[in-house]
Amino acid sequence: MTEMEEIRKQLIWSRLIAAIEEQAQTVIRTAFSQSVRESGDLSAGAFNRRGQMVAQAITGTPGHVNSMAICVRHFLDKFPIDTMRPGDVFVTNDPWLSVGHYHDVTVVTPAFYRDRAVGLLANTCHIVDMGGRGFGPDARQCYEEGINIPIMHLARQGVVNEDLMELLRTNVRNPTDMEGDFYAMMACNDEGARRFVAMLEEFGLDDIEDIGDYIIEQSRNSVVNAIRALPDGSYRHVTELDGFDEPIRICADLIIDGSAIHVDYAGSSPASPFGINVVHNFTLAYTGFGVNCIIGPNVPCNAGSLEPITASAPEGSILNAQRPMPVSARHVIGQMLPDVVFGCLAHVVPDRVPAEGAGAMWNPMIRGGVTAVEPDIAAAAPKLSRAYDVILFNTGGTGGRPTMDGMSTTAFPSGVRTPPVEAVETTFPLIIWRKEYRGGSGGAGRHRGGLGQVLEIGGEDGTPFSVAAMFDRTWTAPEGRFGGRDGALGQVRLKSGAPLQSKGRQSVPFGDRLVLELPGGGGYGDPWERDPARVADDVADGLIGADDARRDYGVVLAPDGTVDRQATEALRAGSRVPEPAEVAE
Repeated sequence: MTEMEEIRKQLIWSRLIAAIEEQAQTVIRTAFSQSVRESGDLSAGAFNRRGQMVAQAITGTPGHVNSMAICVRHFLDKFPIDTMRPGDVFVTNDPWLSVGHYHDVTVVTPAFYRDRAVGLLANTCHIVDMGGRGFGPDARQCYEEGINIPIMHLARQGVVNEDLMELLRTNVRNPTDMEGDFYAMMACNDEGARRFVAMLEEFGLDDIEDIGDYIIEQSRNSVVNAIRALPDGSYRHVTELDGFDEPIRICADLIIDGSAIHVDYAGSSPASPFGINVVHNFTLAYTGFGVNCIIGPNVPCNAGSLEPITASAPEGSILNAQRPMPVSARHVIGQMLPDVVFGCLAHVVPDRVPAEGAGAMWNPMIRGGVTAVEPDIAAAAPKLSRAYDVILFNTGGTGGRPTMDGMSTTAFPSGVRTPPVEAVETTFPLIIWRKEYRGGSGGAGRHRGGLGQVLEIGGEDGTPFSVAAMFDRTWTAPEGRFGGRDGALGQVRLKSGAPLQSKGRQSVPFGDRLVLELPGGGGYGDPWERDPARVADDVADGLIGADDARRDYGVVLAPDGTVDRQATEALRAGSRVPEPAEVAE
């Protein structure tokens, strides 16, 4: 290949990424629901005629993108690409075929050029309400969790399937937002297809089969070469999560065999009777993402980069739930898998792997109105709000990293953004009374864990509301690594002091508020190896207290907040240093 040919391929790749990113931005700009418009709970991608993902948008979540990479092939199984017509649009939200629960809807549209289908554009968006109980872990079967859309036409040759839309409008609480999001997803793919075809014309291509194969092969080779640089073997990690009513055990054996990695989850807990189960697509999605974060962080995500990494879990286990097990809150377990994979890879490349973080996002699904809360709480309230449903995405801290601190209140691995307080309060009858760093929540270490946050949420005018809790790391803390301390446990309670469960729908009475204290990330390395000046900065910034500095880091601060070098050296050397109260006396 000549230098000019390489430059041309790079230009095509750059133009393709720009086209797909514009596809994603279209759905963000046109969506009705806050989860897409403000939080970016979506994915978008381009696929070749065989249903292989060639490129994904920069915007999006790994759970959506990597599950969608598997999902699109199911569309082609039912509707071969040469049977598709201009104006056709296809849709599903089947958890076992797509992204793991009914709220994530995938829409696929063929792109036509010179009267031939030359590729597929797809996007997945989180729809706030798809009927049933709504987003939450309380259901005992998937049939309670919402309405299932099998792979079918959303539009035929430009005519929207009004029978489907009427069925959906009848079964959801907010039909306007739901329908608006469906039209936004169709517009998203239309814009992607328009720019896709413009790229073909610009570079004189008939389709993307050849350039797509080149992109996929380059990505595959990059990941394969990264795997070959690792020592063959089987590396095990076991972690425990809160579960719904009893702890969940996740066991992973990561097997490196030449040019491939396989993660075997045999030994993990059986499926839960509640909706925290994970379908196999979602398990694959976050397993592949976790591995590539460590071995191929700069490799584009597409069919090639995902192919060398596989995963298995026994049917009926919590990571391979079978229909009709409930799966609505599958993220609360699935988003923990990168940390599980990291635990395995810490045996192989310890200098690349961070400590554990909060993992799963804290997504309270809040519902207001007369039917939202328990009857006795509704009866005792002097005032009730209008009916509404809103999901609030919130993030804890990530683990300390080999060369730097963890990130505070940062969504990893999901990548979903926290909606602005102003957007929430303008749209819904809620008030966010407090949103601040949770001081001291990051685990101590040579590189400190990222901080969680504290939120205090109340109904406007004190009106009651219910919350579907889907939170983890309230019983089992994010673990530190290589001598780092664990991050702080999360807590869920009312402002009045009453504790709430970490999972399940519960009511917040009139005049009270919901308080969420999110977990911090674990620390990395021995805390007493941390630069004392950085510890003093953390105290000055309110990230830890002076007592934490002394106890956890062996750093003694003078009254003016600077490091007392002599006392610190004595403390770290094992000599007794007077406590502050003794010095005052």
